[in-house]
Amino acid sequence: MQLNEAAEVQDLRVEIDGRALVDGVTLRVPPGRITALIGASGSGKTTTGLALLHEYPPGARVTGEVRVPDTLVGYVPQHPATVLNPARPVATLLQDIARTQVRHLPRRARRPAIRQRILHALAQAQLPDGETLLHRYPHQLSGGQQQRVVLAQALLTGARTVVADEPTTGQDAMTKQQIADQLAAVAREGIAVLLLSHDLEAVRALADEVHVLRSGRIVESGTPEQLWSHPQHSWTRDLLTPAAATEPSASPLALSTDPAPPADEEPAADPAAARKAVLQIRNLTAQHASSTVLHTPDVQFPPGCSAVVGRSGSGKTTLARCLAGLHRRYDGEILLDGVALPRSLRDRTREQLAAVQYVFQDARAAFDEHRPVLDQVMRSAVRLRAVPRTEALAEAERTLSTLGLSGDHIRRRPTELSGGELQRAALARALLARPRVLICDEITSGQDALTRRSLRTLLDDLVQTHPDLSLILITHDRDTATLATRIAVLNDGHLIDQGPADDLLTAPQHPLTAALLQPAPDMKV
Repeated sequence: MQLNEAAEVQDLRVEIDGRALVDGVTLRVPPGRITALIGASGSGKTTTGLALLHEYPPGARVTGEVRVPDTLVGYVPQHPATVLNPARPVATLLQDIARTQVRHLPRRARRPAIRQRILHALAQAQLPDGETLLHRYPHQLSGGQQQRVVLAQALLTGARTVVADEPTTGQDAMTKQQIADQLAAVAREGIAVLLLSHDLEAVRALADEVHVLRSGRIVESGTPEQLWSHPQHSWTRDLLTPAAATEPSASPLALSTDPAPPADEEPAADPAAARKAVLQIRNLTAQHASSTVLHTPDVQFPPGCSAVVGRSGSGKTTLARCLAGLHRRYDGEILLDGVALPRSLRDRTREQLAAVQYVFQDARAAFDEHRPVLDQVMRSAVRLRAVPRTEALAEAERTLSTLGLSGDHIRRRPTELSGGELQRAALARALLARPRVLICDEITSGQDALTRRSLRTLLDDLVQTHPDLSLILITHDRDTATLATRIAVLNDGHLIDQGPADDLLTAPQHPLTAALLQPAPDMKV
């Protein structure tokens, strides 16, 4: 096959135990163009994308044909930590690739050539400050930084076809635009790009052709103009139609059996001021290796919903991990109901572990791939609340059902669920601890539009029905941030703005706050 030929998938079917993950998919990914696959979580996007690398789930039965040019295919996964070796710093990961490309040079010239190639690839991947990250390990990077390091790896290999799985997921508006510009530039260099995405704004701006997947089948194809202007299939119309961020929920979640306050009870004149903060930060300074990456003065997280926003790499996840006891290299104090929490998870009591729960951005990495999802979810109630196994099992089934997961799905292993399904299972697992503080790290990222709206509704229900809960949203998504009553804004590890959400959303004073929280203009490439 010649380099200028398109990668092709013809009548592809991938099934496990008789259940089709992909059923009869046919598409072309031409060089120099961006071909997009959109659809709900579990619709078959990632399975189709990985077929270009001839990679399939264990035990899968595959029929059909996959043809790709006789060159490397680069893959940027939705959860980049899964392909980054946690025991090796970024520099070593990239040097291994770059070293293979300079063997023709004299030995003396190889080291500077390797460094030049690495820095160029990092800049191409929108990490212009990449040199400062070279000595960090993957877990010391934000999700967005991890993603761009993996993109740099793909660019270093010289791949002529790139599968980009949710590349704008979990990115702030400015970084999204940068990544969109980069993918467009990659295509202009003659590289074929297969974009798998729930980010409809990015797809509309970038794609030359869009295929809509539902339950493993392509139900509609066309240019963005055709699909957005005149969608023919009812599922396409549902997927592309904007809707309100929150809608009434038929089955609000329950965390406890405490009775609700009387309906005629008089609310406080200023609820936020009247309620004591559940979680409080006092002069927190956190480090990675020898570098200070986060410095925040006093911050309070009262009952209700708070959001922490900022650009990728601004320190949001580091802050969240400090709160949860997952990052212990910090000075200062974190107090729960006025009592200082131990820095390390290992030193916290069972009650403290239950009180502060964390839902990870990368849900797949948070599950044991060998055990059924239901068993792992119900274990929170057993370990942290000493609930008998039978009762915990029933509670787990109810909570999972409320989140849209039931029946055979919850008895499967994590590898058999989509990323969106696992994200909901991770939320259920945290809820079974009946936490005082629930930290959600980009949990609406990487979800299709319908699932995002559903999750926002569920989160809003949690706050409305459990007035003592402090929900902390780590997010780049403006619509998700609108659930909050208070917002804190981070930049380069510093708290640059905080206050009532209405003020920051409608009349932001800081220019970065405005850039992050104002409705974004249409993305341009």
